[in-house]
Amino acid sequence: MPRPELLEQIYTIVDQIPAGRVTTYGRVASMTEGASPRMVGSAMRHLPEGHQVPWHRVIAASLTLADHGGAARQHQKLRDEGVVFDAKGRVPAHLVWPD
Repeated sequence: MPRPELLEQIYTIVDQIPAGRVTTYGRVASMTEGASPRMVGSAMRHLPEGHQVPWHRVIAASLTLADHGGAARQHQKLRDEGVVFDAKGRVPAHLVWPD
């Protein structure tokens, strides 16, 4: 798990992703003071109970959903926000935040 100060940075950044948009683990990591994309993924997997962080808006650099146990739920949450996927399961690049 990332250090508490990195966790706070990660959660603050992810909380800013607008509905209907996505970003990648790497983009979130690059906005922190030392987190790696893997640390961002770990932070998303270990969110505290009852959180309001929009974890579902963080996706792989390939603009696809990472293969994890919550992928079907993540896909549905994104679709509910208007995010579309192409035939290969990718999100269009124009939906990546920040611009």
